[in-house]
Amino acid sequence: MDTTLTRSRLVRWYVATCAIFLASGLSISTWASRVPAIRESLGIENSGIGLLLLGMGVASIIGLSVAPAVMARLGARRGMLVALLLVAAGLVIIGVGSDTLQLFGVALIGLALFGFGNGSVDVMMNVEGAALEKATGRTVMPLLHAFFSFGTVIGAGLGFLAVRANIDVVAHCAVMGVVIAVVAVAAIANVPAREVAMDAEPSEQRAHWRERLSASLAAWREPRTYTLGVIMLGMAFAEGSANDWLPSAVVFGHGAPEEAGPAVLAVFSVAMTLGRILGGPVVDRFGRVWVLRVLAVTAAAGLLLFIVAPFGPLVYIGAALWGLGASLGFPIGMSAAADDPAKAASRVAAAATIGYVAFLCGPPILGWIGDHIGLLNTLLIVVGLIVASGLFSGAAKPLVVTRAENDDARR
Repeated sequence: MDTTLTRSRLVRWYVATCAIFLASGLSISTWASRVPAIRESLGIENSGIGLLLLGMGVASIIGLSVAPAVMARLGARRGMLVALLLVAAGLVIIGVGSDTLQLFGVALIGLALFGFGNGSVDVMMNVEGAALEKATGRTVMPLLHAFFSFGTVIGAGLGFLAVRANIDVVAHCAVMGVVIAVVAVAAIANVPAREVAMDAEPSEQRAHWRERLSASLAAWREPRTYTLGVIMLGMAFAEGSANDWLPSAVVFGHGAPEEAGPAVLAVFSVAMTLGRILGGPVVDRFGRVWVLRVLAVTAAAGLLLFIVAPFGPLVYIGAALWGLGASLGFPIGMSAAADDPAKAASRVAAAATIGYVAFLCGPPILGWIGDHIGLLNTLLIVVGLIVASGLFSGAAKPLVVTRAENDDARR
């Protein structure tokens, strides 16, 4: 199946994969930028937002859990299309439930669809990224994740403009849902079927899907999966807590005006995007382990500054350092999981699952704790997890895979 690609086809695949990452980031920050307005519309406190996030997190875990089965059945290519369409539909329902109907239950249903779709596509788009790395022979994962961050920058910027223009949440979410659906259809049309991403042409004979599912779960029996998971857990917590709680921490923790929330989130997202755009050459020059340790220190210092400084320029500087420091933990973890091309799909899926469980389940827990000790104090927990991520950075050291090991893995 993995036939030689023309340069034109390879470029289209590259651009399409970037668009998929961008659409996922766009959806996340669209929701995050309107959390304060949704909270006010539904008349709930931090614990209520935490419950919404819990519903999204549970659905996302289900999406993460079934992603290997979806890939075994459909392949990453078709699976990503289905998942992104669910994200788009969920976003529209969130807007209708929170703004038009003002019903907590409807908003929760929307977040469940939104979470399930994002959980599934997050695993599959990273597997697709590993397939693209294999086809190009280059480290592209940081740049792909830069496009996720670029999507969050766009979403945060549009959220800021929507708040300033007094655009209703339902109108904002509906427009963004349509945009995400259009991007999904256009992007998937340019993604080729590849064996490493468990795709197949309809006429192609391949192993039964249960055998492919068993192969995709093999990585869970490897200790390195869990040590890489610690790195990704800490950095996913750093990123996820910002996406879901940074605007609320600015508005309700620092006492800033509502439009300052999306503005600070945009600063965080811009810093993270720049880190990912520039990260590939830096990692190639200095190595994964050294870069991860330096960035863990940067993220922890930035988050501490964000927590303790009064609202003003220092808060923006703290958010920028926080975003820069958290920028490469997840993509480096993905690249490390994909070191062995013969086992890339199963290892990337496992590592992505660990990271996204933290990314999606951490914020609801932080919301519950935040009701007791305040959001800013709660973010100190994230500082500790970032430090743990730095301490385990040695797990990302590149593997040396022999030809014999690759041959054995294919048998």
